[in-house]
Amino acid sequence: MEKVFVQQDFFPVVLQLGVALAFVVAVMIVTHTIGGKRRRIRTIRKEDNFECGIEIQGNARFPFSVKYFLIAILFVLFDVEVIFFYPWAINFKSFTADRFTMFAEMMLFIGIFLVGFYYILKKGALDWNTPPKSPEKGN
Repeated sequence: MEKVFVQQDFFPVVLQLGVALAFVVAVMIVTHTIGGKRRRIRTIRKEDNFECGIEIQGNARFPFSVKYFLIAILFVLFDVEVIFFYPWAINFKSFTADRFTMFAEMMLFIGIFLVGFYYILKKGALDWNTPPKSPEKGN
């Protein structure tokens, strides 16, 4: 059987697009009327960068510790792994077929999770007082 769409079916979509467009226009008008004139920052050269209206001070390309990136990546990694616990916990009660298999799979998942965490601790990734061990030195 073929579905036939009539114009009334598209009314919610058109209404949502209209509300979104009206919101954007209203916000732009309000910000331009309430906001004051922007002061121009005089720089030595026109192509100089500035951020948030603050004059440039120093070089933005200074080296900093890789541990910041490591902590960010570890946070995302473990955060995503923990997110998998919620659907499992919700479905565990309603799953009637083989709860032991489902429980064993989650214990395997947690085991792999803990092995990764132990590896990170042994490498000293979470210890901010010592420099990170480099793979070139055989650590």
